[in-house]
Order: sequence, then structure tokens, then C-alpha cells
Amino acid sequence: MIGDDDRFGGYQDTGPAPGDVDLDRVWLGVAAQVWRREPGPAERAAGRLLHSPGLARALVTTPSLLLGWVIATVVILLAGVGFTLGTGTPWVALLAPAVAAAGIAYAYGPGIDPAWELSQSMAVSDRMVLLVRALAVFGLNAALGLAASAASGAAAEVTFGWLVPMTAVCALALAAATVTRSPNVGVAAGSAGWVIAILASQAAEGRFTAAITDSFFVLPYLAFAVCCGAVVWYATRIPRGTS
Repeated sequence: MIGDDDRFGGYQDTGPAPGDVDLDRVWLGVAAQVWRREPGPAERAAGRLLHSPGLARALVTTPSLLLGWVIATVVILLAGVGFTLGTGTPWVALLAPAVAAAGIAYAYGPGIDPAWELSQSMAVSDRMVLLVRALAVFGLNAALGLAASAASGAAAEVTFGWLVPMTAVCALALAAATVTRSPNVGVAAGSAGWVIAILASQAAEGRFTAAITDSFFVLPYLAFAVCCGAVVWYATRIPRGTS
């Protein structure tokens, strides 16, 4: 029956939802549609390596391991190779930590990972999913950075010198992302931290490349990475289903 409010464009209350709607069953149907995709060669290989099909699916759906992100990373590093060859400045070594930090931050899924909500229902712990994703992203970025450094003809100390600061910057980005539950905050924190490290090294040594060439900074980088790793470990301790 249409009330007086409805004649004048008011809102008509349709009443409560039918009692025979099983929302849990509906959600299971949605999950089945999302996860029914047949695994590709990379996912099957990851499943055999990790001995967990669910963990393999979480790995291949990592935003910063998708093809578009990897192509963007390669393009940035290739630009760094060109600038290095043209100017003699080790731009690859300076860009690689920031690029890797962005990838690590986006290995943490809330807000950007289409499979994030579904991954929360897996038997594998959130911490294990994050650890596997972070290691995979770090390894891929390290390999791409080393290849770009070799292509740019950088000196050996520059080629390998940025791996330690990259570890520290990635740990900072991951810690910020997990604490704030925002990958964007992790990217901002990692990028800002790396810029501060470069400026600090320039103020201390008179050259900004000291951040990747001076062995004095190795121990502080490693200590900082360990502290950030402890923050990540603490932030992911909360059992699933609690806030």
C-alpha cells in the first residue's frame, strides 16, 4: 500500500529482507567465482614450491607482481640506465631502493588487492602470506636492479652497495603499510625515508652517492631494517577476525 509520503515523492519502506536469503551461501558463491580461475604455469610452480595452492594463489595475485607493475619497474630502471650512461651518475642505484620500497608496500593488500578479503579466509596465516609476498617482491626487484646496474656499467661497489639500503627502505615501507593498513602510506614513508638518507649522506660526506657507497652506513641500515622487521612482526600478530 502506498502511503501519503509516497504520493509526494517520499521514501517507501520495503520492509526487512526476506528471511530465506542465505547470505553465507551467497558469499561462498562469489568466492567460488573469483577463485575458480585455472592456475597458470607460474601458479602451479609456486604451488609445488610452497606446497600450498592457496599460498600460491595469494602470491600470484600480489599487486606489485602483476605484469603491469613489473613492466613499469623495468621502464623506470631502463630510464635510470640511460641517465647513468649519459651523466655518469649512478641513477640506477639511487632509484632501485625507492622502486623496491613501493613494490614492497603494495605487497600488503588492504585497499588494492582484489583477493585481500578472500585471503583472510585461507588456512594460511596473514603473516605467512605477507612474508612470502614480501620476499618474492624483494627478490624480483633486487634481480632487476642488479641487471640494470650491470647494464649501466656501474662500479662494483655501486652495483652492490645499494642492496643494503634497499633492505632498510623496504623494511620501512612494509612497516608503515602494516601499521597504518595503507599501502599508500608505506610508499610515502619508504620514498621519504630514502630521500632523507640521501640528503643526510650528502650533508655528512659532501656527496649524495655516499648513501650507497660508504660502508659506514651499512650497520645503521641493517639495524634499522631489523627494527622495522620487528614492527611488522608485531603488527601482524593480531589473530584474524579481531580489530
